[in-house]
Amino acid sequence: MSIESMAVEAKELKPNDRYMCSWGAGTAARAQELKLQGVSLYAARQKIQSYKFSKAWMRMMAMGITEQTYDSQSRFKPEAIRKSFYDDCVRYKLARK
Repeated sequence: MSIESMAVEAKELKPNDRYMCSWGAGTAARAQELKLQGVSLYAARQKIQSYKFSKAWMRMMAMGITEQTYDSQSRFKPEAIRKSFYDDCVRYKLARK
């Protein structure tokens, strides 16, 4: 899928869906960065518990994304994880419409 078609499709998303995909992608990238730095899953969970989240769903979603990231054998750079997560999330949201 080309960047242009992704941009067109992303525009069809509701602002809240776009926000969720972007937020989740950032969370996955941060988790990957911690994993590559050798931070344990336990320490990553502790960091998440200390964060202040603006929405009620964010803490549990951050925990789930972090655990999935740590469960993965991926050694991709955080930016690649961010892009992949965002693209997959957009595809998922659009497929549900």
